[in-house]
Amino acid sequence: MIGFIFTIDYEIYGTGEGSLKELIYDPAAKLIDIFLKHNARFVPFVEVAELELIEVNTADPIIKSVKQQIRDFHNNGFELGLHLHPQWYNGRYENGKWLLDYSEYNLCTLSRERIAQIVDRSINYLRQLLGVADFTPLSFRAGNWLLQPTEMAAEVLAERGIKVDSSVFKGGLQYEHKLDYRAALRNGHYWEFKEDVNIPHPNGNLLELPIYSQMVPIWKMFTAKRIGLQRKAPSSVQTGRKNLNRFLDKLRFLYPLKLDFCRMTADEFSTMIDMVIKEDQESPAVFRPIVAIGHTKDLVDFETVESVLSYLNRADISLTTFSNAYQICTNKLLRR
Repeated sequence: MIGFIFTIDYEIYGTGEGSLKELIYDPAAKLIDIFLKHNARFVPFVEVAELELIEVNTADPIIKSVKQQIRDFHNNGFELGLHLHPQWYNGRYENGKWLLDYSEYNLCTLSRERIAQIVDRSINYLRQLLGVADFTPLSFRAGNWLLQPTEMAAEVLAERGIKVDSSVFKGGLQYEHKLDYRAALRNGHYWEFKEDVNIPHPNGNLLELPIYSQMVPIWKMFTAKRIGLQRKAPSSVQTGRKNLNRFLDKLRFLYPLKLDFCRMTADEFSTMIDMVIKEDQESPAVFRPIVAIGHTKDLVDFETVESVLSYLNRADISLTTFSNAYQICTNKLLRR
């Protein structure tokens, strides 16, 4: 059985560049219209750190509209996830530019006290924004997918009531940030974890529902659509060390291709899902939560979104949420 979950990271660029209207509000509004037309929902992973800092510094007048859009998500049955780029919280806004604290780039490398401060602050912001005193997001996605080292962050998130992580993409590797999800290639479609997000644990703090990916020859990553979106993003200063790390990340024959509906063509998307359908036909009793990812800042090709939703409908693949998938996964894990 396939349970398909659309997710989108609701954010501007990690450098602080770009407008809320262009990179969040307008693309999300179009996406909402498309999904509602199909009577479907997606999961917005709301990057609350940047929104709070933008609001506090009155850096973008569209913040009021963005906050209302998030309330509309909640009121219209869209399940909100928590997304965090912690470098924002010590950020300063000077002369129209953001100076972010990249020493806090990876939440998991901070002290337990600091992780707790950041998670509490982010959840409280969502509660105040929604006007729901006990709101707790079910799911979490780490900034730049960084959920290593895992243990302390997983403990803090679980203590706050978060139950699902969706940061892992199997085969992922980033030398600069010491991210290594290659060991997760041995895992099934979902698993509980504790000390290391790569390693299943029978009494884990969180359930991992990874972003779906397939290992492909590296040349398949260099498509016109991906290159165009990469050029659209603001350039950052690349030191020799960063350039070397990026080269090492890609210095392998097979590379993880994420199921990214913003960066893939409709044909790429359907080809990947055709393989999942074939596997499902061979073993239909296995639950396959398939998590697709996108970013509002990359969302420019709405025809592909329409094509993908129509394709899934023709294939009789139902869309679901993390909440539903969590119930199915935990029930199956309990019966083992």
